[in-house]
Amino acid sequence: MTDSISPTPAEQALDDVAVMLAPLVRWLLVQGIPLNALVRTLRGVYLSEAHDDLGRRGRRVTDSALSVLTGIHRKEVRVFMESHHESTGAAAASVPRLAPTPAATLFTQWITDPGYRVQAGEAEEVRRELPRHGPAPSFEALAREASRDVHPRTLLEELERLELVEVQPEQVRLLSDRFVPPVHDPAAVRTMAVNVADHIAAAVHNLRADTPAQRQLEQSVYADGLSTESAVHLGEVARQLWGVALEGMVREARVRIAQDHDRGQQPTAEPSAQRDTRVRFGIYYHLEVNKSSDTNTSGRTE
Repeated sequence: MTDSISPTPAEQALDDVAVMLAPLVRWLLVQGIPLNALVRTLRGVYLSEAHDDLGRRGRRVTDSALSVLTGIHRKEVRVFMESHHESTGAAAASVPRLAPTPAATLFTQWITDPGYRVQAGEAEEVRRELPRHGPAPSFEALAREASRDVHPRTLLEELERLELVEVQPEQVRLLSDRFVPPVHDPAAVRTMAVNVADHIAAAVHNLRADTPAQRQLEQSVYADGLSTESAVHLGEVARQLWGVALEGMVREARVRIAQDHDRGQQPTAEPSAQRDTRVRFGIYYHLEVNKSSDTNTSGRTE
């Protein structure tokens, strides 16, 4: 009789990490990115996050402490610290979390703001054509509301480049209901990066939460035993549900942003009124044909 050795928690975690990494590695292979390039990037992320972790715990950040925490040789740690410290000795920056671009902000406002909708029978629909210039509802007015730092013409050119609008002499026509840049555009990769990063961050936060009340929203619905036709239909249902959720969330977010701004301007504003918190609310839908020939096709939802 052979004694089986149970895997350690770390080994079990790495098995789960492999599941999460598989789709990413598929994409890296398509991009022609070799393993050694990923390892270099991962090494930098490890050191940056370890640097922040030590700081949060009030620990002194040294080459030795980083080496012990990450398992990276001290010589490599020293190179990292020298290259990431400014002349003042400031701490290394974390991996950036990119905010939505002005073009994305403008697009979202266009498809959700009631001022840019028209009555269509008993329902409302997005006003798909806007005058280029003039007071609201116009593209110029929308652009100036979305960003005070970027000229409306620049935003128009960016949306046209992303194939989201058609520009006519005096009109701008919306071509899509979703801000989805062309697949080979760098903006598409950046959008994927920040969305996936925040999704994983929410899931990891929940694994470390002490009570249910501290957990963030991170749920999904799973169904199998479907025909491709049914799966595609459910994908359309998901898009419709997202449209409703997007409108409601954007509307409520605008209300809260205005309230927080007004509260922060008051002379008696408490520290809790400081506007230093960000949120991201998203949805995804994945369709995949099971590769195994013995897949259970009885159907289930969970």
